[in-house]
Amino acid sequence: MHVLLIEPYYGGSHRAWAAGYAAHSRHHVTLLTLPARFWKWRMQGGSLTLAERARRLPHPPDVILASDMLDLPTFLALTRDFLAAVPAALYCHENQLTYPFPPGEKRDLTYGMRNWLSMVAADRVFFNSQFHRDDWFAALPRLLKHFPDYTHLHRVAAVQEKAAVLPVGCDLRRLDRVPAERGRLPLVLWNQRWEYDKAPEVFFRALDVLAAEGLPFEVAVAGRNYRQSAPEFDAARERLGERVVHFGYADEARYAALLRRADVVVSTAIHEFFGVAVVEAIYGGCFPVLPARLVYPALLPPEYHARCLYTDFAGLVEHLRWALSNREMARAVGAALRREMERFDWTVVAPEYDAALADVVR
Repeated sequence: MHVLLIEPYYGGSHRAWAAGYAAHSRHHVTLLTLPARFWKWRMQGGSLTLAERARRLPHPPDVILASDMLDLPTFLALTRDFLAAVPAALYCHENQLTYPFPPGEKRDLTYGMRNWLSMVAADRVFFNSQFHRDDWFAALPRLLKHFPDYTHLHRVAAVQEKAAVLPVGCDLRRLDRVPAERGRLPLVLWNQRWEYDKAPEVFFRALDVLAAEGLPFEVAVAGRNYRQSAPEFDAARERLGERVVHFGYADEARYAALLRRADVVVSTAIHEFFGVAVVEAIYGGCFPVLPARLVYPALLPPEYHARCLYTDFAGLVEHLRWALSNREMARAVGAALRREMERFDWTVVAPEYDAALADVVR
């Protein structure tokens, strides 16, 4: 079967998802992509550029798998004489309706509506987690009721019926080639984007508390920084001083080594639909300290929730303190949870995608 995978924002986790599926699928996957910049323009105008490129294909694919960054109705309209008989599935990495905006910014409902219309146009809709699916459909009626008439609320149930969950595939096996090495002091890892929706200031505040207590630990601050300046990170680096063993974006080799060396991975996110970075860190052997909200409870078996999930700042500090003070016990928990993450490796997930897309064609 020939799959045409369309990703208008081909970078970061979107690129890893598209390239990962293409590499592990038993189907023939053709990538149709645009560079990962100007996300609003990708959602506005990317469909026209990608439609022009799709028309150059030697023959139509059997199925389309499109990212949520594509304006799918416009793309299908512009290729109707070439792709009219081809079914389309939409994959939702995120959405522009419930993604939290920075303080002071007002949400433009245009982009949430593009997500909705793409879901209506698709033959199947896949979300990267059950939390994401539930979050979207809980907020959707409020979006539709915002408009004066013809709100299309009657279409919601039909879209829900064709919506399913397909987790993001992760290239976890690559970490098996990197030896696990623990340093003299426990290492706390931050491996998420340097953005407001990950609440880094809360993470650094917790480390300040533990440092003031005299608890021995080191810190690795990785992840991508898309901002021109990150004052809260720079200030934290100054305060933590010699505790910092890595600060800034890590290339693949360094990143893998950090995952295999770190003792604890922490998230303080206010937004997370899947959590690739956390899945990778747990597979690397880290003990997770995560919020008891968003997608995180679904990542871990229930019997580990009390030990790994916190509900407030005091709980974050308490969980971190325990992990750093009970290093061997935390390491044993991390080893058990590492096996739980295997279900997200592409060797497991790609066959699920293959079967789901074959079902779309039937």
